[in-house]
Amino acid sequence: MFARIFPILGITFIDILGFSILIPTLPYFAKHFGAPDHVVGLLFSVFAACQFAAGPVWGYVSDRIGRKMVLIISQIGATIGWMMLAFANSLGLVFFARVVEGISGGNISVTQAYIADLVEPRQRARAFAYVGAAFSSGMVFGPIIGGLVYQHFGFTATFLVAAGLQFLTLVLTIVKLPESRARSAEAKVSSFGDIGRSLTDRRVSPVLLQSWAFSLGLYAWFGVFALLLQAALRFDVTEQLYLMAGFGVLSVLSQVLLVGRVYDAVGDRLGSNIGIALAAVGFFSVPFIHTIATVIPTIVLFSLGMSMARPGISALISRYAPDDQRGTILGTASALDNISGVIMPPISTGTLERFGPGWAGLPSLIFSTIALVMGLSGQRREAAQPAHETP
Repeated sequence: MFARIFPILGITFIDILGFSILIPTLPYFAKHFGAPDHVVGLLFSVFAACQFAAGPVWGYVSDRIGRKMVLIISQIGATIGWMMLAFANSLGLVFFARVVEGISGGNISVTQAYIADLVEPRQRARAFAYVGAAFSSGMVFGPIIGGLVYQHFGFTATFLVAAGLQFLTLVLTIVKLPESRARSAEAKVSSFGDIGRSLTDRRVSPVLLQSWAFSLGLYAWFGVFALLLQAALRFDVTEQLYLMAGFGVLSVLSQVLLVGRVYDAVGDRLGSNIGIALAAVGFFSVPFIHTIATVIPTIVLFSLGMSMARPGISALISRYAPDDQRGTILGTASALDNISGVIMPPISTGTLERFGPGWAGLPSLIFSTIALVMGLSGQRREAAQPAHETP
């Protein structure tokens, strides 16, 4: 199984290597053009909105012309977007580059479908865990590379490096990645109508809504994190990038050494609830961030919480989804993630701008608490079910 998916793992790693340069760098680049905090949040929202719109389209096209061709087309677009960002000389061009990147970045669902094509159902959880490890590993090295390049050469060179890495994924996809799916004109594909139907399914919808609540908290945090560290600790771009690398190392270690053991011991529901609770405590600690030492607990709790919560929630969705609808329902969860990316960054960055650093984690705390309450309710409901009724 690992040999079959190794090419897509390598491509994912290099892709995230380039993308991870952006997260802590973009806010500073936008502020370079005089953008206020809430406009920085809108930059993240535009990207997520374009992903939400493009994702179903890419999935539809990949069912007809194959996964590999869609990945190639989207990687060409992403490379162009990075190049545009590197040479942007106004905030308007930065926004336009984000639109191009977002439309091209709607291929995440295609990558997931590629893995599902190659791996039999009983091994898919392990395969997606490998994808998560590749993702986190890219998050380790990308910020380090980006920090060094920015420190010596500035924004333009940093984005050019990211564009070069994206171009490398394009070449590897063309040369190394085999097609995983035969072309079909009859295959059923997900639609927005399917999303609505899955949200009303009495078994699936509680877990989907819990996943969405937690996602709202995560995207609020992703949008405000760099600005929070700048406001509270006066971090510059290089310091942000190195901190992101540390976060990535912690995520990799927790996924490899901790998460599997916890889930083997306590199961999907309790394991995901523990993860959500850890993240909520991390968000609760935001008002106490005044020094580098006081930001460490927040980083550790958030990293452990996200690493533990997301696999369990995805496993619960897969468990409750009917076999013939699993792809659609997992796609619905991904679409809800993208909606979160549209809604929450302007809210969290606006909270920071209006009320100060101590309040920046409040939106994330609210929604992670809602997700935890929903998870505890589900845990009680499952405990009350007769054993033969539990999937």
